[in-house]
Amino acid sequence: MNHVEIEKKGRIAVVRFDRGTAANPLSIRLMRELTETARQFEEDAQTSAIILSGRADNFTFGFDLKDPETRALLDMPLDQRRIAIAQGKRMCRAWEDLPQLTISAIEGWCVGGGVALTVATDLRVAGAQAVFNVPEIERGMNMSWGSVPRITNLVGPARAKRIILLAEKVPAEQAVAWGLADHVTATGQAVDRARDQAELAAAMPPVALTMGKQAINAYANALAETACHADFDQFALAIGSEDGVEGIASFLEKRAPRFKGR
Repeated sequence: MNHVEIEKKGRIAVVRFDRGTAANPLSIRLMRELTETARQFEEDAQTSAIILSGRADNFTFGFDLKDPETRALLDMPLDQRRIAIAQGKRMCRAWEDLPQLTISAIEGWCVGGGVALTVATDLRVAGAQAVFNVPEIERGMNMSWGSVPRITNLVGPARAKRIILLAEKVPAEQAVAWGLADHVTATGQAVDRARDQAELAAAMPPVALTMGKQAINAYANALAETACHADFDQFALAIGSEDGVEGIASFLEKRAPRFKGR
């Protein structure tokens, strides 16, 4: 079943993903769909801006820990596990590398892998009730998918540590103040506000817009791959550790985790 829809109008495209549940989690299958969706736009010279949206109630609660493919990671040989785990990084890179201006429209919760995906886009518009949360470390894992340098570029190292290490929840207004989001709007209006930004991009000369984005990203991300080249290997190690298994189990069982540093 396809969980991604694309709507095009003029030089603007809106991409919506919906798993059919309020949590709207990122299964490995959905991540493949979002990766392939991004790649459809790689050579699309007729589109200047792309809006990425989750559900109207929540963007996404992040990586789907209940997904059978996710649970199967623990039983895979290391070579297969590395390939499977790298899917999130491939998805975020596909969105970051697009020549068009990309804008995430965020309503409700944007958690973990959802944050990783949104910071791979150029801009973020948040509804008034939106909340950003990165709980990976408190669940015994690491924040990966190439997101650590992207978050640090946006908010600076101290706030990145509060977001990633301490799992502080960041509501919409604070996200804008910190630089994690660019605009806050009334609840339910994130896509419409994102469309305003997209229309500005669509009115620009398309080649100059693309070259400008490439120049900014080349400077901002010059050392990004150096900083995060092994984050999916770190995830493979963390998710298979005793603390990683305990972090997932305690989340699914809705209890406090008992970490042992093993």
